[in-house]
Amino acid sequence: MKNQTRVTEFVLLGFGDFDSFNILFFLFFLIIFLLTLMGNLMMILLVSVTPQLQTPMYYFLCHLSLSDLVISGNIVPNMLAAILHGGIRMSYVGCITQLYVLSGTAFTECFLLPVMSYDRYLAICNPLRYSSIMDIKFRTCLSLWSWLLGFTLNLVGVLPVSELNFCHDNIIDHFFCDISPLMKLSCSDTSLVELDEFLFCSVIFFLPWVFTIVTYVYILLTIVKIPTTTGKKKAFSTCSSHLIVVATFYGTLIVKFMVPSKASTLFFDKIISLLHAVFTPLFNPIIYSLRNQDIKMALKKVSGK
Repeated sequence: MKNQTRVTEFVLLGFGDFDSFNILFFLFFLIIFLLTLMGNLMMILLVSVTPQLQTPMYYFLCHLSLSDLVISGNIVPNMLAAILHGGIRMSYVGCITQLYVLSGTAFTECFLLPVMSYDRYLAICNPLRYSSIMDIKFRTCLSLWSWLLGFTLNLVGVLPVSELNFCHDNIIDHFFCDISPLMKLSCSDTSLVELDEFLFCSVIFFLPWVFTIVTYVYILLTIVKIPTTTGKKKAFSTCSSHLIVVATFYGTLIVKFMVPSKASTLFFDKIISLLHAVFTPLFNPIIYSLRNQDIKMALKKVSGK
């Protein structure tokens, strides 16, 4: 295996099975990409220029929007080029880098979402100490550690993939360099790498998910004890958007990373990858803007209405 010619570039086919719809797909995903950029940039801009939104909850929401921008910018431009031209060439280093950035950002969101749930826990369950605990220094540390852990721990999953041998076949029937198609393309024995990916991703996803669930159990128990209906609705409204985002994010990632790569089909891989890398970054700002009165009021104020 060591003496075989090493692949130096890959060919990404995009949606090769639907060549007759390339122009339609290109226009559709271009609109999705532009809306994603506008939605997440708008969220960051609103929080930056609106004093009422410069609170810990919206500070973490800005980091979530930033991670969505990184995911979308890392995947969609190359995907659009592959759709338009019927495929693109990507260097081996570029392919592994794309995988590293995508996985690192996904892991970062795995830490950001529990941080956001902890912020809601403090605000609802311990409101008197909320401001003193969640000060600028603490929330900055939480966000920076989320990014640092995401892109550091990610090496444990990406490095074994980068050490796989790719002998002759370099055609990837996918729209970006993902773990599953790379595993199927490799001429190495990938059983240990698959086991490593499964166990590692299970821990990374499971622990933050459990933490989020526990915090929301305490939040719901506290909300139930609120005497007034108005108070209950106000408390729950600050959590409902985050719960939807958590369910969407963890739902797609659990399916994506927990299904063994050899057990999944290419069509299944593409659908789940589209949900995670293309549509979720679009849905997040929409969910928060539609269900949050503070965001709506800030948007009206900025637009002059």
